[in-house]
Amino acid sequence: MEHCKTLVELNQVVAGLRDIFQVNHVIYHSVNSDGDPYALATYDEAWAEHYETEELYRIDPVVLSAFQRFTPYSWKSLSWEKKPARRFFLEALDGGVGNQGVSVPIRGPHGEFSLFSLSHSCSDEEWAKFLSHWMSDLLLIGHYLHAAVRSIENFDTDMEYVSLSPRETDTLRLLGMGMNRSRAAEFLQISEHTLRVYIESARFKLGAANTTHAVAKALSQGLIHL
Repeated sequence: MEHCKTLVELNQVVAGLRDIFQVNHVIYHSVNSDGDPYALATYDEAWAEHYETEELYRIDPVVLSAFQRFTPYSWKSLSWEKKPARRFFLEALDGGVGNQGVSVPIRGPHGEFSLFSLSHSCSDEEWAKFLSHWMSDLLLIGHYLHAAVRSIENFDTDMEYVSLSPRETDTLRLLGMGMNRSRAAEFLQISEHTLRVYIESARFKLGAANTTHAVAKALSQGLIHL
């Protein structure tokens, strides 16, 4: 993602993610530098055109729910009872979207918003296992995609240099390696309270919405290496 210079190249990366995770589709929704909505997606052309032409985002529960959420959510946790939503669900199935899905809302430091999603066709049990195994990676990938799009669209031309302390760097690196807070604190021989102070300090410096976002930004800016 970091080497992509155009959205076309980044869309090829998105297609590669679909192959890596072996899912039906990978989708990134956002807005460009002119404020217009767009998506990087692996949808079939017919479904993508139908979705755009019919303005289905106006009734899509996945999109409508994104603005009220700050953490990843499964599509099955949403309300599909209303007729427009139910009709949309059936059309999406016919379009090859799949019966399962997960979305990661991403809020940037300057108020920008995007949504990273994966869809699949499998049982509830298989999907639960998939999310349990891959969720931490999906969080990072979503933030990396967002950072790559911002770079291509020149959103960050005024970004200031960020300097993290050695302890802040160590904290984000250990969390990025998959350690939970308790284990990271034990490794650094500090209390969990002190660890939280380092996390919040690093998050503030990086302008990150949450800890995962802080790790992703630190990685993308070369401040930490896993």
